[in-house]
Amino acid sequence: MSARLKTYLDDNKIHYTMMSHSPAYTAQSAAATLHVPGKELAKTVVVSTADQPALAVLPASFHVNLKKLGELLGKPARLASEQEFISLFPDCELGAMPPFGQLYKLPVYVDRALEADEEIVFNAGTHRDAVRMKYADFKRLASPRVADFAAKG
Repeated sequence: MSARLKTYLDDNKIHYTMMSHSPAYTAQSAAATLHVPGKELAKTVVVSTADQPALAVLPASFHVNLKKLGELLGKPARLASEQEFISLFPDCELGAMPPFGQLYKLPVYVDRALEADEEIVFNAGTHRDAVRMKYADFKRLASPRVADFAAKG
């Protein structure tokens, strides 16, 4: 688990469960390995606009609708390349960043579909570690903008 994430959760007295699994490099494979429904595994996607990256958090079984997200952001959005975001998350394995943008000075957008889950599971900075916590605690800590920007499939 990322030390930055652990400190943040512990300092805020958040109840969470650590989950370890065999290495998984996609959200859907992590969900399968953890035996968690894809709708409960929150994947973190880095998107970029002309002037700033942001985190889009959505169920593993969904994909980002960039047109809808761009409308929400007020400017065109695209998926950021790994080269663009590798330096933003120095304490995380590439592509395994947690959904807490404030740890990395990034805004967070959460798809409304995650609000249906009492608990969510997400990467904890590695491709082998995940955290399970109450969605309400995540929302309180992350202070995301919640909107509809993802599509199933």
